Amino acid sequence: MSLQIPHRERSNGSSGGATKAVILVGGASRGTRFRPLSLDVPKPLFDVAGHPIIWHCLTAIEKVPSIQEVYLIGYYEEAVFRDFIKDSSSEFPNLSIKYLREYQALGTAGGLYHFRDAILKGRPEHIFVLNSDVCCSFPLNEMLKLAQEKDAEAVILGTRVSEEAANNFGCIVSDSHTRRVLHYVEKPESYISNLINCGVYLFSADVLFPSIRSAIKRRTDRPRLGSYRSSENMASSFMIDDDEDSQKNEVIRLEQDILGDMADSKQFFVYETKDFWRQIKTAGSAIPANALYLQKAQQDGSKELAPPSANLIQPVYIHPTAHVHPTAKLGPNVSIGPRATVDAGARVKESIVLEDAEIKHDACVLYSIIGWSSRVGAWARVEGTPTPVTSHNTSVIKNGVKVQAITILGKECAVGDEIRVQNCVCLPFKELKRDVANEVIM
Repeated sequence: MSLQIPHRERSNGSSGGATKAVILVGGASRGTRFRPLSLDVPKPLFDVAGHPIIWHCLTAIEKVPSIQEVYLIGYYEEAVFRDFIKDSSSEFPNLSIKYLREYQALGTAGGLYHFRDAILKGRPEHIFVLNSDVCCSFPLNEMLKLAQEKDAEAVILGTRVSEEAANNFGCIVSDSHTRRVLHYVEKPESYISNLINCGVYLFSADVLFPSIRSAIKRRTDRPRLGSYRSSENMASSFMIDDDEDSQKNEVIRLEQDILGDMADSKQFFVYETKDFWRQIKTAGSAIPANALYLQKAQQDGSKELAPPSANLIQPVYIHPTAHVHPTAKLGPNVSIGPRATVDAGARVKESIVLEDAEIKHDACVLYSIIGWSSRVGAWARVEGTPTPVTSHNTSVIKNGVKVQAITILGKECAVGDEIRVQNCVCLPFKELKRDVANEVIM
């Protein structure tokens, strides 16, 4: 399935030859940590700051003059992205946007390799690869400039995090003067660097596919030892049987299988962003991402944001079809979706209110996501816990138990009048008639 629209020719500017972009969108068996929100909408299409997550990727891609073609690669049904591609094609007339569907999960590099002929058609010089579940300012032009300055075969976007958080990500050891990547390890067991992989890459077209091909060859040439992480069991390793192995051979991942070897043998550089960066993995991480994208829109002087008023602490996004009572107080960092209603005297802060949701008079919603067509009763209080700006974790410890910091109501949930819901995840179609705290309501 491919959906293509005509586009105006764009000059390649100073960026040399043509460039293509690929957004990796995953599939239905991924994004399980994004439940209960991904039960109703695939994670890449979930609205953050008033737009689907992948819309923010396309906005950045459009700013690169040499890109005219964008591929979304994943293993969702074709119909899932049809409407989004149609809408985006009119919103981004300079881009031809197509969805390429994998027949099964092939891994981040396996999907690229499977569709190599389509990606290489027209002989692009460079290929951007973006993971759809990251929230950042996507400095793609800067990465392209670095690639040209250094004659790089690959450029990775990196950012600094705290030493404690670093081991949860791919870690980059680089030469501080030349910015060359010397060593790359995905989720190391011990600390090696606090410069981490942001999930945004720029590859030379001549290097990417041969690198993936040699990784596939390495994998098929040797018997694979499957091992437990050494910290869990030093002595145990086991042979993977043939059936399992043939399936495993299909899955080739950029992070685990390609980048480490590139660091050893290729002209591989890191562009370190000082701007914001967040992963959108769990459902609760949509709240910090929403805040960061709204703040960016405010800095960029976006006309989409609601104008400031006595009861509006910027930045706030209100969909044109939503109805907010003038006495309701909103903000900062609030998104109100299509046809949602916020009644008199309500207070909404650091939250996402989705399509057709209803917040009754004098209710209070803090650090929460209110699901599609959900209802928060009068004088009710739905709240999560604020997490530090620098934290990449969306869970908190309450009474010795790890709970989600952000309260999430799934689709069509109802919170009764005067009910308090704190640090809860509520699956769709539930009605809450009593106070609840620190629970998953199933």
